[in-house]
Amino acid sequence: MAIPLCYKACSLVLHSPRNGDLFLCNCKYSYSSTKQGQNDFKLIRGQKLLKDLGTWGIGGPCNYFTQVFDHTQLVSAIRYCNEHSLRFLVIGKGSNCLFCDLGFDGCVILNRIEFVERREKEDGVYKVGSGFGFNRLGVQCSNEGFTGLEFAGGIPGTVGGAIYMNAGANGQETADVVESVDFVTIDGRLQRLERPDLNFVYRSSPFQSMPDLAAIVAVTFWLRSSGTSKTRLQEYLERRKASQPIGERSAGSVFRNPSDLGVSAAELIEKAGLKGLRVGGAMISKVHSNFFINCGGSTSQDMLSLIAIAKEKVDTKFGVQLKEEVLYVHPRGKTKTLWRSDS
Repeated sequence: MAIPLCYKACSLVLHSPRNGDLFLCNCKYSYSSTKQGQNDFKLIRGQKLLKDLGTWGIGGPCNYFTQVFDHTQLVSAIRYCNEHSLRFLVIGKGSNCLFCDLGFDGCVILNRIEFVERREKEDGVYKVGSGFGFNRLGVQCSNEGFTGLEFAGGIPGTVGGAIYMNAGANGQETADVVESVDFVTIDGRLQRLERPDLNFVYRSSPFQSMPDLAAIVAVTFWLRSSGTSKTRLQEYLERRKASQPIGERSAGSVFRNPSDLGVSAAELIEKAGLKGLRVGGAMISKVHSNFFINCGGSTSQDMLSLIAIAKEKVDTKFGVQLKEEVLYVHPRGKTKTLWRSDS
């Protein structure tokens, strides 16, 4: 799922471990900010397509676009949008979100907070910007001889998204190695939560229910030294390469695996005879049935229709209601979860 760091009024969420990566706010608050703060970022009007910002390669133009490279610019951009009553999205890799072909009637803020700091006196401690690629982090830490993030290799999201959704795979999850999280509130305050106050559960974090959260800014990880981390990383990467449509335009897994059934969403979709099914430019992957790919010119409606067909067929055949990990972003700033669940 992509990750919406949103005001409470938004009542949605987007994911995935993968990251994390979509933050939506559609509220009107008034802030006081200096002219200097507003000039910390460059606002571009009508020149950015959402299809260039998401892993699915789908989506029309946004009214305004800006990039932020540190938390000061992020705060300035959020305050500017609220002062001018602009809806806004904060995105990282844009994974696990489906943008509408009509675009977005507001401002898209691209999170480019991508630093990595390794503490010299504390072996295995990394402080990482929320916009840094989770895949890149997993590869770097594993190659440097530290275990705990090998599973991140191949996950197409950001660090912020992985925290928000508590991403995991291969028996590991993000929560296992998090020491602290820095975040910005909707009134522009930079705050931190330490490990004792971070109550993670399966694919969920305390940030999903935080009413005044604006965006995650940075995360500190504490990893253990390991002589086999690099080998384990390579094993995970090879496994992904063999079982997933690497290189195709997808949003990762479309559906969550049903709980307590002992069967994956991919297995259910395949047993329903849907592998390879195509609607317009959208297709259920022939490599992994829980990956829906843009095989050429897919529209948002193509993808929505394909998702609806898969849900209907699986429910009819097996009595299982699949729940998506993706979020549809409406051009007017509204969002629609493609499944009804608080998880």
